[in-house]
Amino acid sequence: MIHSARISSMKTETAHTVISRSPDVMSGAMVFAGTRVPAQSLLDYLAGGHPLEEFLEDFPTVRREQALELLSYLKETLAESQI
Repeated sequence: MIHSARISSMKTETAHTVISRSPDVMSGAMVFAGTRVPAQSLLDYLAGGHPLEEFLEDFPTVRREQALELLSYLKETLAESQI
């Protein structure tokens, strides 16, 4: 059985490989790692009814794997929250 601290560590590692934050990039907004594309843009696209494909076409510096990893990370985080 994996210890909960290890799971939390794994999630943090995943988040850091997918998104990054720096005061020098997009005023410190969370962006897809290696890009200047705010992670929030993906959520805005999907909330607006746009498919993932359209987002990826409009932001070619974001890899499909990054977008899917972010969505998976957010899904897991919501599933574990006590809201």
